Amino acid sequence: MIVEVLDASAMEALGACLAGAHTPGFTIFLSGELGVGKTTLTRGFLRALGYLGSVKSPTYTLVEPYELGLIRVYHFDFYRLYDPEELEFIGIRDYFAGNAICLVEWSERAAEHLPRPDLRVIIGYSDPGRRVKLAAATPAGARVIAQLCADNNI
Repeated sequence: MIVEVLDASAMEALGACLAGAHTPGFTIFLSGELGVGKTTLTRGFLRALGYLGSVKSPTYTLVEPYELGLIRVYHFDFYRLYDPEELEFIGIRDYFAGNAICLVEWSERAAEHLPRPDLRVIIGYSDPGRRVKLAAATPAGARVIAQLCADNNI
């Protein structure tokens, strides 16, 4: 599925739509160049789940946890990951176990240490905004895309 996104507000709205369609234990890989909108989409996702605080990319800490009632969301950014073995030190497997939702920026830098995502979101520049490709990698990802289409959210 391809979505044209005109501005930051629309990117946040797309993130909100994804939050409305998620399932427990869901993993999303976010890909695209620096500044293309990965964290903006994540902000919309978190806002839709009720988070009102600041959302920034965890470039230096690698992961930012969010406890939203019964929902746990982990936002990863592996842009500054120099050695994927560092992930073992932060207990990477524990984050993906259970019902937590994981949003991962720069997943390609840690691919062999991560589980398969349910959904891949590839964001690219497109005049005047962004082109977002949503690709299901699991049946759960396919259900999310189908729900987005059925709800006419996108």
